[in-house]
Amino acid sequence: MKSEERTADWTAIIKDGVIGAWPICLGYLAIGLAFGVIAQKAGFHPVEIGLMSLLVYAGSSQFIAVSMLSAGAGIVPIVITTFTVNLRHMLMSSSLSTFMRNLGIGRLSLFAYGVTDESFALNSAKFRDGKWDWRRALVLNHATNLTWIASTVAGGFGGQFIPAGALGIDYALSAMFICLLVFQLRGRLYVIVAIIAGILAVALSLLLPGNTYIVAASVIAATLGVFLKRSKLFAWAEQKS
Repeated sequence: MKSEERTADWTAIIKDGVIGAWPICLGYLAIGLAFGVIAQKAGFHPVEIGLMSLLVYAGSSQFIAVSMLSAGAGIVPIVITTFTVNLRHMLMSSSLSTFMRNLGIGRLSLFAYGVTDESFALNSAKFRDGKWDWRRALVLNHATNLTWIASTVAGGFGGQFIPAGALGIDYALSAMFICLLVFQLRGRLYVIVAIIAGILAVALSLLLPGNTYIVAASVIAATLGVFLKRSKLFAWAEQKS
């Protein structure tokens, strides 16, 4: 009897997790296919694409890494850039840790592996509603993970039949980051920091070799944003608006 109850419980948990994951999965199908095609054009084999998606599992970092490898960038700029881009995962994991108390390190590691921008946003909202638990969140994470891996591999196989630059796929990286930027613009300060980062990136690209200007512009803009947020002048302007 207990075995049947446990089976029924896990059936409900998996069902809830998959239902919660489907909006993310739809998005991952499109972006994953685009990434697979781009990686294939850059010389990656579908197996290598699948391994990258399995071991890295960070869409923006994977796009960046493939783009930088195609441009002939060295290993150090690639590592620094992708590390900087992924620093946000520390904040997301810290936020979700309040809902993961009393879990062993094994379960925490399994859960942490599947944390992305999209799964973090969805799981956070569901946790706040009070009708969610770590098991459903874990199913959601790994349902989206499997979708991402499968779609990138499919894009890798299909890339050989798609001409380079067709269907606007070469614009997928830029389009994805524009969307991510738009979703992050939650106030005037965010817009100001984004503009500063853009101007600095263009200016520093003329001075610094490789892709290091991206890291430099990001760090400088974020630092200026912190000081600006703490300044009395900005606080006064915000109150007046």
